[in-house]
Amino acid sequence: MEQSIERQRIKDKFIAARGYWRPWTDAILNLHPDFLERYADYAGQPARNGPLGSRMVELVYVALDASSSHMYGPGLATHLKAAVKAGATPFDVLDVLHLVAMQGLEAVHAGAAILGEELDAREPGDIASAGMQLSGAFKAAHPAAAALIEDLARFDAEYARVVADFIQFGGTGQGLRDNERLLVQIALNACFTAFNPGALRRHIRAALNNGIDARDILQVIQLGAHLSVHGTALGAMSLDELFASGKGHGHESH
Repeated sequence: MEQSIERQRIKDKFIAARGYWRPWTDAILNLHPDFLERYADYAGQPARNGPLGSRMVELVYVALDASSSHMYGPGLATHLKAAVKAGATPFDVLDVLHLVAMQGLEAVHAGAAILGEELDAREPGDIASAGMQLSGAFKAAHPAAAALIEDLARFDAEYARVVADFIQFGGTGQGLRDNERLLVQIALNACFTAFNPGALRRHIRAALNNGIDARDILQVIQLGAHLSVHGTALGAMSLDELFASGKGHGHESH
């Protein structure tokens, strides 16, 4: 009876801290409740106590779970539902997914930069720049992307133009504000699943230049760490299934 009351307390605490309850949390509650309670404290602290509201926190989780570096469907569904409940609109979500689609451009930018360095080492100044003028409005709305576009135009002006068009008009124009977009991009580039120091630095610099508080930036960086629990969830479910099947007794040597 006492054990049952304690587990219910931990379950209630977890739901209050994280806003959800899944089969993997049930499995861990039965096998290792201390872990679950401490994970609720660890993951819940930045999510619930940081400066960003629940709408923005959940949209960051939507971006991280939808990202091609993770693509975790159960988490995406959980946090999408929570984002809408917190006031996110379909336009907000579509803008987040637009940023997810843009994430691959960071690798193109990095690759083109390396190509330029190697070509310059062979024949300094030999690359003819096609040049590309970006509007002040574009630079203001997409400060971190402006350098990317200009670098790409050095090699392929037509590609740079379509990239600029996709960045500028691929969003809805009715959802995320400019600073919210920067925070989502910081989260995507800071997350361990696709950590990109160069892109992260550009977006943090742009965010600070736009007046975004360092505490907001730190919070979205912290949120990315929680994706690692999806490996824990997978392992816990496999362990639970093994013991439920009656095959989890003893061990085998390999």
